[in-house]
Amino acid sequence: MADSIAAISFADAHADPYGRLGLVRNPDGSVTRQFEHPKTPVSSYDGSPILLVKDVPINQSKDTGARIFLPKEALESIPGRKLPLLIYFHSGGFVIGSVATTGFDDLHRALATEVPFVVVSIEHRLAPEHRLPAAYEDCLEALHWIKNSQDEWLEKYADLSNSFLMGSSSGGNIAYHVGLSASSRVDDLKPLNIKGLILHQAFFGGNKRTESELRALNDTLIPPRFADVLWELSLPVGADRDHEFSNPVLSIKPGQFDQIKALGWKILMAGYENDALFDRQFEIAKMLEDEGVSVVANFVEGGYHGIDIFEFPKTKVLCEVVKEFIISLMTTA
Repeated sequence: MADSIAAISFADAHADPYGRLGLVRNPDGSVTRQFEHPKTPVSSYDGSPILLVKDVPINQSKDTGARIFLPKEALESIPGRKLPLLIYFHSGGFVIGSVATTGFDDLHRALATEVPFVVVSIEHRLAPEHRLPAAYEDCLEALHWIKNSQDEWLEKYADLSNSFLMGSSSGGNIAYHVGLSASSRVDDLKPLNIKGLILHQAFFGGNKRTESELRALNDTLIPPRFADVLWELSLPVGADRDHEFSNPVLSIKPGQFDQIKALGWKILMAGYENDALFDRQFEIAKMLEDEGVSVVANFVEGGYHGIDIFEFPKTKVLCEVVKEFIISLMTTA
């Protein structure tokens, strides 16, 4: 895991963020991708005693898809017994990463085996080639693909009536926005029945620096200027960081959360106080509570952005938090 940290961290908080992302910024504002971050191929799971893994396409014209993680214990359990479904959106600031990125993939594996769940991790298009709301649209399309899917693993082993959306960092932002959209079309998504959202170290922003961002100006993992570049690359052209995709607190509409409340969804907000994005996450949690949404806040002292991906003991703790949250919301047949 230490190699994964080194691959994206800054020896100097003022180093070129584009270079660390593997990008070169061109004069016309486009970028050239120089390299891909390390990936874990599906073949690496061949012969695994605990897990089956496969990649499946969703929309070939957009090159979107999913990586499905199936715990082998599902095959050995009581016939007809199914596992809850966790639909996961990966991190990467909307700009880098994939379902196969090493580190992200380690978290998928832990969630599938430690809990256990059937995990479907969604491959969405990346910015700046495909700016927001492209990732939201792809992930919402993925929900429709799941509900209509004839995939054998999902049909036999996934309990669609106990489904949850989870995302880390930018994936937490996706879970928030896609969850809002999904709450207004629950009938159209049946038999997929979402019970709650898990926003894990969610990536939100704003024009004015927060105290946690100011404390992190010299952070070597995700200094605010690095986050600024991610927003610059991912938001619609001409938008600033107070756009509703980045700073939804400023864009609350009357009745926006009425359907989430009526459905009885809960939202788990998980993070660390030393994360540069902590104040943003806390602000979202407070806004949701003020709007009457049921929020479970799990903010832990210390830490840093991405710790649950980079440090396996923390990964296991996160899995336990997620497991407890999901079990509290599950219904039995």
